[in-house]
Amino acid sequence: MTNLSAPALVPTAFSRLKARFASRPEPAKRVQFDRPLLPWLFLLPQLAVIFIFFYWPSAQAISSSFYLEDPFGFGSTFVGMDNYVDALTSAEYQRIARFTAVFTILVTAFSLGIGLLLAVKADQVIRGRSTYRNSLIAVYAIAPPVAGLMGMMLFDQHIGPFVEIASWFGWNMRVGLSYFDTATAMILVSVWKQIPYNFIFFLSGLQSIPQSVREAAVIDCKNGARRFFTAILPLLAPTAFFLLIINITYALFDTFAVIDVMLKDKPANNPITLVYKVYLDGFRGNDIGGSSAQSVILMLVVLALTLVQFRWLERRVHYG
Repeated sequence: MTNLSAPALVPTAFSRLKARFASRPEPAKRVQFDRPLLPWLFLLPQLAVIFIFFYWPSAQAISSSFYLEDPFGFGSTFVGMDNYVDALTSAEYQRIARFTAVFTILVTAFSLGIGLLLAVKADQVIRGRSTYRNSLIAVYAIAPPVAGLMGMMLFDQHIGPFVEIASWFGWNMRVGLSYFDTATAMILVSVWKQIPYNFIFFLSGLQSIPQSVREAAVIDCKNGARRFFTAILPLLAPTAFFLLIINITYALFDTFAVIDVMLKDKPANNPITLVYKVYLDGFRGNDIGGSSAQSVILMLVVLALTLVQFRWLERRVHYG
């Protein structure tokens, strides 16, 4: 048996180490610009859009919230925090805030739940898969004002088919006159408009799950419902977390067009959300300072909800 000394082993080990590193691909080279201002020039259009349509209006709203402005624009009076105090202590504002919370919870829960259910069923469809998916996704192409107009027609007291169906069960549905009936119609139309968005993302998440994981889940658990909640749903947690934030934002802001179309020219005792009250006070009531204070409050609420979601819920989301 040949004995190799330590000095003889060093070149051999070094050559192997050199060959191993030589076989690895070189790291991607960073893009270098000849002029340091060129990257900022490429970013300038997007930064301009963000500044013009987000930061500038936000700064204007914060500034206006401390003033009592003349509706004709002839002057303004500094009132400090009076606009915020008037909004938060108003019984009407508190009632609208409670309805907005209930509206947001129901729209988010039903939109996510029904979208997930339809995605699970679509993932199991073998025949007519494309037709089934396209029929569900097609609703997403409808603009929110058009969705509100369709909802107003479906719940019309004279020709609405849903009103007629409700009458079969003894429910005299009066959308636009009854607070509860109008709230029900608003929630149903808002949920119907958002379901396709959730369906698309949930279906994509389900199709990205490897087949080997599905087969292993079938072997470990024979019960379909239990298998879904223990093996499939945790893998959809990142998608569900993303959609939770999107749906809360949708319920708070993007349902404005649906509510505006369904409530236009209706009595004033109908339910409205906080974002619609900002519009009513600012553009119809000409209370620029009060509506600005309400928009700042709504912005802080959304910011707080987002921070809570990212600091509390994201810790329970596992990105595999």
